[in-house]
Amino acid sequence: MTKILVVDDDIGILKQLKWALEDEYQVILASSKEQALTLLHQEKPLLVALDVNLDSSNLWDKEGINILDEIKAADPLIKVIMITGNDAKDIALEAIRKGAFDYYTKPIDVEELKIILKRASYIQNLEKENLRLSQELENRIKFEDMIGDSLQMREIFRLIRRIAPSDATVLISGESGTGKELVARAIHSLSPRKNYPFVVINCGAIPETLLESELFGHEKGAFTDAYTQKKGKLEVADKGTVFLDEIGEMSLSLQVKILRFLQEKVIERVGSNTPIELDVRIIAATNQELKERIKEGKFREDLYYRLSVININLPPLRERGEDILLLANYFLNKYKKEAGGERIKGFTKQAKELMLNYSWPGNVREMENRVRRAVILTENSLIGPFELGFSREELDKDLGKF
Repeated sequence: MTKILVVDDDIGILKQLKWALEDEYQVILASSKEQALTLLHQEKPLLVALDVNLDSSNLWDKEGINILDEIKAADPLIKVIMITGNDAKDIALEAIRKGAFDYYTKPIDVEELKIILKRASYIQNLEKENLRLSQELENRIKFEDMIGDSLQMREIFRLIRRIAPSDATVLISGESGTGKELVARAIHSLSPRKNYPFVVINCGAIPETLLESELFGHEKGAFTDAYTQKKGKLEVADKGTVFLDEIGEMSLSLQVKILRFLQEKVIERVGSNTPIELDVRIIAATNQELKERIKEGKFREDLYYRLSVININLPPLRERGEDILLLANYFLNKYKKEAGGERIKGFTKQAKELMLNYSWPGNVREMENRVRRAVILTENSLIGPFELGFSREELDKDLGKF
């Protein structure tokens, strides 16, 4: 039977409710705050009938409200029904604003109270089922730190599982914001190297003159400002994984040195001729068509084939269909907790239509930023197009209407 904790300082009421409810509920009785909190943690009831005034000698006592927060903190799904006198309705309404399910006014009509308890139990069962289904859905659609249930993403998740245990180099391609680094991290975390470093180098963000030193390290005095010896990222990542992001931006001269490392697993620091053997897996990523870069003479063909032992091509968000709303809801749930926006329940119909039809040039990164912004700015229970930061022009362009 469902457990109900009845809290009241009136022993007569406790006995009355135990007699009235014990055929349908496992009734636990408490006559004080301290006893109630002890039994709450020991017995873990699903329902609580709580007297607003636990000190009947003090008409202004609000001890019942004071322990409401502690009850809800113990289990947010607990349904608390406040029991109050006719002269304390304002206090009961305050309790509802703080999370109580409902309130009931003395003198107690047991049959009416049973109806409230049954409704609370019904709502609680619905919430539990929704939570279970949400957790099942998240388990099904979440892979490492990626979200997706579309055919393309399920195939990519399967491929990641297959290739992670090997040491094969991987080339990840896709538009900016599609999650290339997340794929690389997933491969690393599922590999035997997971307890060793995962090191990221953005080849397009570091000037060529510094990138060689970042990758391979340098000796003291190797160049101006080289005051001390420094290990490069490859050396730091020994036994782990290096993720070379935007590999297409790397100069031809550095491409030669990366190619040598892939062939021989040996590097030399800048300013040194001493070879250093390393055990590092290379995963590279690009948002460019490297075969076109090869034709233009800007990327080495032999390096391309060394890097692309395994190819993973990430689809843009606009081609991922059902994943769009899955991601929107995932980011909503993530950021509404962070921003204290629990009142936000979802998106308006127009916002959903817009997201499904929008071209998402910034892909998943843009989606995350727009939803996070909306959670902070919205004052409503549903997020609309303007909270997502879409202009009238964007609405006209992507939906053909406003």
